[in-house]
Amino acid sequence: MKKIMVGLTCSLLMTTMPVLAAPSVNGSTGLINTPTADVLRGGQVSVGYYHLKDGGVGTFNTNIAPNLEIGVAAFRYDGQKNESYVNAKFGLVPETIMTPGLSIGVEDMANRGQRSLYAVASKALPFGFRIHAGTGNGRFNGVFGGIEKTINPLSVLTGNNAFPATTLIAEYDGKVMNYGARLSIVPGLKLDAGVRNHDGYIGISFTN
Repeated sequence: MKKIMVGLTCSLLMTTMPVLAAPSVNGSTGLINTPTADVLRGGQVSVGYYHLKDGGVGTFNTNIAPNLEIGVAAFRYDGQKNESYVNAKFGLVPETIMTPGLSIGVEDMANRGQRSLYAVASKALPFGFRIHAGTGNGRFNGVFGGIEKTINPLSVLTGNNAFPATTLIAEYDGKVMNYGARLSIVPGLKLDAGVRNHDGYIGISFTN
């Protein structure tokens, strides 16, 4: 019984710990191809690079005002026209133990490819789960959502690491399902790999 209570307590603690945001492939902090309600805090900077089937994308995000994140995603394609998107996200309501966080945002503000407005909610659940649901136009095509499951959380708390804490991700980006895994190597440094738009991808990001 004592071990069960310790496990439940640790799981609940995991739901109250601050989320360390990581960039999505499209730049905004999020999952694989979709944003979450997470917004970089004051003084935070996030950089990343994803290798895709037909090229790669570099991302940069920072907090420029309370609850306001702005960033750039620079796509470099093999044998195709390169594109750079400017994104912004504003946190309307912070996530708490009982209530979800809510943010609104825009991807590709200059409409270089497809400007997309969205609203998204995120909520941590017990046992390392976290869910996200949103709606938007443009590439989001109506509704999108995702679920995360963090495995090995107890080893992170106790320091008995058998392998890096890993977050498994499944999402619907408005058109297709995407799947991936995000490994926390050291604080702030994450490695990503999975399937996006039916093709494999790998990536690395750092958030201070």
